[in-house]
Amino acid sequence: MTKDPSNIFAGEPVAVGGRPAFAMDRRRFLSLLGAGAAGAAAAGMLPGHVRRALAAGGVLKVAAPANPSSMDPMTGGSGQDHPFLYTVFDTLVEWEYESLDPKPGLARAWSFPDPKTLVMDLQEGVKFHDGTDFNAEAVKFNLDRNRGDQRSNIKADLINVEAVEVTGPHQVTIRLKNPDAALPMILSDRAGMMCSPKAVKEKGDGHDRSPVGTGAWSFVAWNDNEKVVVKRNEGYWKAGTPKVDGIEFAIIPELSTGLRSVMAGQNHFVYFLSPQQGLIAKRAPKLTTYTGPTLYCIQIYFNWARKPLDDVRVRQAINHAIDRDAFVKVTMNGIGEKAITNLPSAHWAFDKELAGYYPYDPDKAKALLAEAGYADGLDLHLGGYPDQSSVQRQEFIMEQLRQVGIRVRYSIGTIPEASAAFFGNEKKTDALVSAWTGRPDPSLTFSLMYLPDAYYNGGRGPVPDELVQAIAASRASPDKEARKAAFSKVQKLVLDNALVCPLAFLSALDVAGEKVEGYKPNLLNKPKLYDVALA
Repeated sequence: MTKDPSNIFAGEPVAVGGRPAFAMDRRRFLSLLGAGAAGAAAAGMLPGHVRRALAAGGVLKVAAPANPSSMDPMTGGSGQDHPFLYTVFDTLVEWEYESLDPKPGLARAWSFPDPKTLVMDLQEGVKFHDGTDFNAEAVKFNLDRNRGDQRSNIKADLINVEAVEVTGPHQVTIRLKNPDAALPMILSDRAGMMCSPKAVKEKGDGHDRSPVGTGAWSFVAWNDNEKVVVKRNEGYWKAGTPKVDGIEFAIIPELSTGLRSVMAGQNHFVYFLSPQQGLIAKRAPKLTTYTGPTLYCIQIYFNWARKPLDDVRVRQAINHAIDRDAFVKVTMNGIGEKAITNLPSAHWAFDKELAGYYPYDPDKAKALLAEAGYADGLDLHLGGYPDQSSVQRQEFIMEQLRQVGIRVRYSIGTIPEASAAFFGNEKKTDALVSAWTGRPDPSLTFSLMYLPDAYYNGGRGPVPDELVQAIAASRASPDKEARKAAFSKVQKLVLDNALVCPLAFLSALDVAGEKVEGYKPNLLNKPKLYDVALA
């Protein structure tokens, strides 16, 4: 076992069954310090790192807003899956919480010897939860599966990969069809989550509900719409991680109920709250509220492959029909940022020249509808979710569209249900009021929503060749300014073709009870819980 320098027992590790015995450490430490120290600990007077060491262990109880769509990163279809997936799976590349700058993960280093070749050197000594080795063969298996399996929802992530070669026991060389500077960050998301090849072969589709990775916790159980349970990976390769012995995710779609469960002590932590819940949380004693900017974009997805949304003028009319400033005030208590594109204004790749696109103009919307042959209005069937915040957004959109002659009816379902009905084969609704949860690299955002075969291109509708080429160009150079210029063209083409109706960016709002220590929010607003301890 590698010693953790932050561990107060680093000089004398105590282990049971091959891992630190935190309960034993606590008793031994208190006996060494005496009753005075125990009293100090109880009073919270010890230094933070000592308290965290004393607190290690226990089961973290989390209120999660959505049932996972799958526990296999390849087959999932919801951005809400990530907090679950992060517990079981490590990624080849990781990112800094505040900046999303890349850093080593299961790949300890990588390089581009030429623009169409990526070489990744892997961590050694890492095991999957089933005891098999993580190595170059496992990486090749996963990347080939992710880009070739018929059930894969992430083929578009790896569209530039031509071949994956094992060039050493712990080295892979990825040959590319085109230069792809975004690929390392792409491998910090689903495409870079490594599943056990043995488990995938043995379980088949069953791996969706019984995953095996190398992550800090291993999978225990998943009861649909009720609970997901993981337990400590006893042989985890990162020293000092995780801090808690297990995590129980309670699926609570109603956000207010999730918050009340933390206020009552039933759960320790809840994430993804709305501004409405934030006002309640700030009045509650002994709760810690975490806020910050995010890439989470509330938007209306279009199926532009069929009428009436196959007409760009109808899609443009909808974009002009929504008062985004009022949307933020009414549905978000003014806490958020109106969205022009899929990137917030503070993002390095946002083009400020686009800020004036689609101003609120109901008369323009009516004129566009009349030009498209819908002077008497039209009917739209939208999908949506049942929680209070989602319903409020849906009602606002319905009223705004009614004012320009668009009559809306909704089909409501849980996030997995409504998302699958729109993005999957059913194609039940014309559009979906949902959100884009963001990706580490902006090329992923645009690839996953707008390329012809992308899962989040709801109808797999036709895509202008110019946009396909522009997205490819955004990956062609590692130079940040060159990429920024490329993303400007991508964003303008998306707006010109009105492929989506962005509405607003959500501010992060996570709440922890008094026993939780060490939580750090991130820009993606998808909690990673490695550093969380219980006091």
